[in-house]
Amino acid sequence: MKKNIAIIMGGYSSEYKISLKSGNVVYQTLDKDKYNAYRIHIFKDKWVYIDDKNKEFTIDKNDFSVTVNNTKINFDCVFNAIHGSPGEDGFMQGYFKLLNIPHTSCDMYQASLTFNKRDCLSVLKPYGILTAESYYLNLGDAINEDNIIDKVGLPCFVKANKAGSSFGISKVHKKEDLQQAIDHAFKEDDEIIIESFLDGTEVSVGVITYKGKTKVLPITEIVSDNDFFDYEAKYLGKSQEITPARLTKEQEEKVNTVARKVYDILKMKGFSRSEFIFKDGEPHLLEMNTVPGLTNASILPQQAQEAGITMEKLFSNAIEEALK
Repeated sequence: MKKNIAIIMGGYSSEYKISLKSGNVVYQTLDKDKYNAYRIHIFKDKWVYIDDKNKEFTIDKNDFSVTVNNTKINFDCVFNAIHGSPGEDGFMQGYFKLLNIPHTSCDMYQASLTFNKRDCLSVLKPYGILTAESYYLNLGDAINEDNIIDKVGLPCFVKANKAGSSFGISKVHKKEDLQQAIDHAFKEDDEIIIESFLDGTEVSVGVITYKGKTKVLPITEIVSDNDFFDYEAKYLGKSQEITPARLTKEQEEKVNTVARKVYDILKMKGFSRSEFIFKDGEPHLLEMNTVPGLTNASILPQQAQEAGITMEKLFSNAIEEALK
C-alpha cells in the first residue's frame, strides 16, 4: 500500500522561496508508484495543502491532517524541505515528535543546536573540531569595535547567528564598515557572530544516513566569483561548485574524517551539509546545515549524483530511514 508523504516547504524566514523550489523538486522526483506525495505550504498565516490545480486545503494542526472532498488524509511520513525557521531550528521536529509522525530530518535538539551557529561551534570545540576565531554580540550589547578587531582581525565576517543562504552576512575589510555590517546582520537575527577570515580552500561536505549507515558524500569545492560565497554566488551563478573537490588525498581524508565525526558527535540523522575552510592544511568548520538545498543545482544532490545516488534514490532513502 502506498504511503502518504507530506512534503513541507516554505517557512517563516528569508529562505522561503528557496525552500519552495526544493520542495517542488522533491514532489516531482518522488516515486509515484511508492508514495502519494502532498505539497504542504507552511507559512505564518496559513498551513495548507496545495493540489495540482493550486487549490488550497487547510491543514488541521491538531493532528497534521487535511480533509479533501470530505475525505480525511493522515500522513505516514513528513519530508522536511523547509530551510530556516520553523523547519531547520527544531520547531517542526518537536511538533512531529509530539504527534508521533516520522520525518526525514534530524531530531529537535540537533536541529535547534545546529541552527544556532554559536552554540553548535561551542559544543564541538571540546572534541577538537577546529573553527575560526569568533566574537559574539546580542542585540542591545555595547559595541567596542577595537575589541572586536583585536579578537578576530581584519578582514572578518559578520553573520546573523540563526540564518541561512548567506542572508545577513558581510565581509568587512575596514574598521569603518564594521557597524554597517553589524546593523545588516541584526536585520536577520537578534544574535550575531563575527569570525576571523580564513584564507584557504572552501569545501562543502554532505553527510547522510544511507541504508542505515553514516555516508560521507563526494566533497564539493566552492570557488566564488564574488568576495565570498554569498547569496549571489550560491543562487545566481556567481560561483563554481566543483565536485569532486580538487584536494590532495590527505586533505580529502582529513575533512571526511572530521565531517563524519561531527555528524556522529551530534547524533545526527537524515541530511547534513557542513562547510569547511582549509587553514594551514587543516579543515576548520564554519557551520552545518540540516535541511540543505534539494534542487537539481543544489550541492548535496550534486554530491549524491557523483556517488551514484540518483535524486529519486536520495529522497526515497530519506523516507525509508524515517519510517524505520
